Amino acid sequence: MLDLRLGEAAGLQVGDIDFLRRTIGVNRQIQGSTDKTTTVEPPKYGSERTIHVPRELLTLVSQHIAKFAPRGDERWIFWNPNHADNGLWNHNSAGQAWRTTRRAAGLEAFTLHDLRHFYASGLIADNCDVVTVQRALGHSSPTITLGTYAHLWPSAEDKTRAAATSLMRTVLSAKPAAKAAQTS
Repeated sequence: MLDLRLGEAAGLQVGDIDFLRRTIGVNRQIQGSTDKTTTVEPPKYGSERTIHVPRELLTLVSQHIAKFAPRGDERWIFWNPNHADNGLWNHNSAGQAWRTTRRAAGLEAFTLHDLRHFYASGLIADNCDVVTVQRALGHSSPTITLGTYAHLWPSAEDKTRAAATSLMRTVLSAKPAAKAAQTS
């Protein structure tokens, strides 16, 4: 889901979602590879954060909640029906479910973490700055974000070309209007 790490998505509870403000709070993560080693922990590197989400995503989440009632007193949003003990997804169970899903969809080459990279690259392509992307991903510093995604931001040369193109279009589109004003 969006920019969440696997453990963060597995740790979502109904109370983390503010449907009116269209935000999701990242307050915990599920760690561990097996049912016996699964624990609920704070997010990686203290990366608690609030994610601003589109209405369409909240519609999908509310449909999921209606279809798969939250589990337990904590009201976990995502729970593993194959694990009766605690029902939490762990690294192994979520990985196996993802491998099965991607195989069925013909997307063998994509990992769950690739979805996070896809989201980050989409933010960058839509002109989000490094701090916005850093906060969305829960990185502890912009340096980490730049170390991974710097190649996706436009270079100074790209920005110069884009600015020159915009200026040129403005000047060229104003030319007929200026001639019309002179002849009036």
